[in-house]
Amino acid sequence: MKKQLLTLLFSLLVWPLAVFALDSKSAVGQPAPDFSAVDLDGKNVSLSDYKGKLVVLEWFNEGCPFVKKHYESNNMQKLQERYATKGVVWLIINSSGEGKEGYKTPAGHKQTWQNWGIKATNFLLDTPGTIGKLYGAKTTPHMFIINQQGVLVYAGAIDSKPSTAAKDIPGATNYVSAALDELLSGKTVTVASTNAYGCGVKYAS
Repeated sequence: MKKQLLTLLFSLLVWPLAVFALDSKSAVGQPAPDFSAVDLDGKNVSLSDYKGKLVVLEWFNEGCPFVKKHYESNNMQKLQERYATKGVVWLIINSSGEGKEGYKTPAGHKQTWQNWGIKATNFLLDTPGTIGKLYGAKTTPHMFIINQQGVLVYAGAIDSKPSTAAKDIPGATNYVSAALDELLSGKTVTVASTNAYGCGVKYAS
């Protein structure tokens, strides 16, 4: 019985990673794959629209307690606002499939944007999961940074404390902030890859 339980747990852990390894077309140190999606106003937005800019991609699901940790504490909004003043583009991406947790109509997401005081550049709808699978996004939040040359230079967690408790934020190392500060100073990102934590992305399939 114990052996069967261990086998089951191992399968649950490994299977999602195998799926994302097959789907993902992105890798740190390589050109970030271009994509297009519609925003909450129905406008088509492409990564290539921001050529020459530093770009942050943030995978989002408002029902996820790990996402709530960073938004209800205003941590994520502060980051978005701080780096917007430095010319950084911050794109929120929702890859929840229709009927899955985190899926909403554009009007529903607009209400969340307003309620939470989101300061990102834009909010993109990836209902089919195309962009998420292209980048291998596994969790919400899962963070990616693309430099001014269009190269993916960071992929992973927002910070070093994988908890849902807001009290852990001040004592955590914020990997995204650290990477952006290095890039804005003309330096190379020291920590380019970490293990993302959060809720699994609720793909349609």
